[in-house]
Amino acid sequence: MLEGKLFDIQHFAVHDGPGIRTLVFFKGCPLRCSWCCNPESHSPIEQLRYVDFKCKTCFNCVKACPYQRATALPDSVKFDFSLCLNCADKPCIDACNHGALTLTGFNISSGKLAGIIAKDIAFYRNSGGGVTFTGGEPLLQPDFLAETLTECKKLDIHTAIETCGYAARSDFERILPVTDLFLFDIKIINDQKHQHFTGISNKLILGNLEFLTRQKNHIILRFPLIPGITDTDENLSDIISLMKRLGLNEIDPEPYHSLGNAKYDELGIQNPLSGILGDSGYPAERLKQIENIFNEKFGFIPQKEQKEK
Repeated sequence: MLEGKLFDIQHFAVHDGPGIRTLVFFKGCPLRCSWCCNPESHSPIEQLRYVDFKCKTCFNCVKACPYQRATALPDSVKFDFSLCLNCADKPCIDACNHGALTLTGFNISSGKLAGIIAKDIAFYRNSGGGVTFTGGEPLLQPDFLAETLTECKKLDIHTAIETCGYAARSDFERILPVTDLFLFDIKIINDQKHQHFTGISNKLILGNLEFLTRQKNHIILRFPLIPGITDTDENLSDIISLMKRLGLNEIDPEPYHSLGNAKYDELGIQNPLSGILGDSGYPAERLKQIENIFNEKFGFIPQKEQKEK
């Protein structure tokens, strides 16, 4: 059995595909979206994470660091995260007795992962649910993903993949027979703007979306609503035109939130939108406006109303 790298497994989720689902978060992503709420998904390797409000300033971690890369401050500890990546043992984690230091990322075999997923099979059966592989980008680990999907289908578990679309066409082809649903992220249609805000061209992404539509796969677009970036009238018009051209009629607008902002500091990563969008969340009036636009064009039903029906 192959091994893969994850950073989380969540149970009893209801917003990432039909029914009650298990969410499997793959570590590693080819995009660097400015608004990403899961920065721990970026790197494909394990990372040190420091949660300062859990720190009791005992400074055991400072004493344990063999490279003197942890510095004691009056009410916290400062880490040189770039050098921590090269530390194999990370004795600072064992020295912390308060849970302030953790390692983000773990290895797991496809067989063991399938076993964890299968534990909730009764809930899938009763709710029409299943498993959703997300991340990060699951297709960055194509062999491990394909093997795990195959194990799930042996148990007749509904499978969904949330993907940014940036992967080799051959990797999409090999998982088609064992994938029931694609939750396909669509962000910005203008390629220049897409590169500016994600670091990657969208040409491969849009090409893969067209490929999946030709295969008659079940596709739901996931559309992050980022004020002034993705929710512009120009981008909305471009997405509507794309959906009409490809014959797609399901889209899930996902309003921006700031819940992941603290993770950037905890991982020692620069937050691209720090101080720009704020912490107030997405404007409810604009969300309703956008939902109405999609409803008029495609008979779109907001996800909340879908759950109630």
